[in-house]
Amino acid sequence: MSEVEPPQQTPRPKRQRADTAPDEAATAAPPPPAARADWLARFDALRRSLGGLGQRERSGEIDDFGLDHEYRRSLSPLFNFLQRRWWRIEVDGLPSLPAAGPLLFVANRSDLLPWDGLMIAELVTTARPGLQLRFLAPTELVTQPFAGPLLARLGGVRDDACNIKRLLESDRSVVAFPEATASAPRPNALRHQVGDFARHDAIRLAFEAGAPLVPVAVVGAGEANPLIARLRRAGRSIGLPALPIPPAFPLLGPLGLLPLPSKWRIHFGAPLEPGGRGAAAVDDVREVARLAAELQRRVQQLVTGASALRS
Repeated sequence: MSEVEPPQQTPRPKRQRADTAPDEAATAAPPPPAARADWLARFDALRRSLGGLGQRERSGEIDDFGLDHEYRRSLSPLFNFLQRRWWRIEVDGLPSLPAAGPLLFVANRSDLLPWDGLMIAELVTTARPGLQLRFLAPTELVTQPFAGPLLARLGGVRDDACNIKRLLESDRSVVAFPEATASAPRPNALRHQVGDFARHDAIRLAFEAGAPLVPVAVVGAGEANPLIARLRRAGRSIGLPALPIPPAFPLLGPLGLLPLPSKWRIHFGAPLEPGGRGAAAVDDVREVARLAAELQRRVQQLVTGASALRS
């Protein structure tokens, strides 16, 4: 009797362990050029969107300097709250302002952030709706990617001779801060001391245009942004003369940068008419310097008087 041979079993293929995968499978293939291009396009779109922060949702009513009239009007309740409740601003001298422009408002600078210029512009345009008013902002601040577009929407203009000339020639009034240290944070001990009016561009151009010059004193605005430190090296790294650090900034984060409630007083002096000095005086550096010194003296007198009324 013949023996039956058992059926032969086909050997199963051995599974290969993950750690013994072939070299070509273990090596990740580089992303295709199309994927790299897609990531670069996304990064470029993000960079553009961040650089244009403050320019979105613009209305159609925008002037050639970027002022968004509809956006500005929508913030009127906020400005009214800041004026009446937050800073309790007391105002003197508004009725003496001319009804038509252009005018050059020459004021003392309270700090790097142009809250003072914004409030002056709001007060004047409310009292004199016929005046078109822009406030000058430091170049170091306007060139910041987030601050520049927002300031333009609110009526801020870069402090530049070309811009000032265009504004005055188009019958728009200007708020200028001609102190030599206007863009630097000011120590508390010098809050009520007006610095030298060494920046003559606005005064010279107003002189040339025949625009009246209105001295303005702002007292108390610096108290809305008290500082505990000024980091000069960190400020220079981002284009500022110094990086101001308020007391609540380390503790409250970005909320610590918001201005504090304080008591302001803004005094508008009698307009100084440049007429009668002669056309040749416009090109006379000494005459312009004398006019700047006279304005500085008047602003200092207003600041001293407003400070006494607050105490």
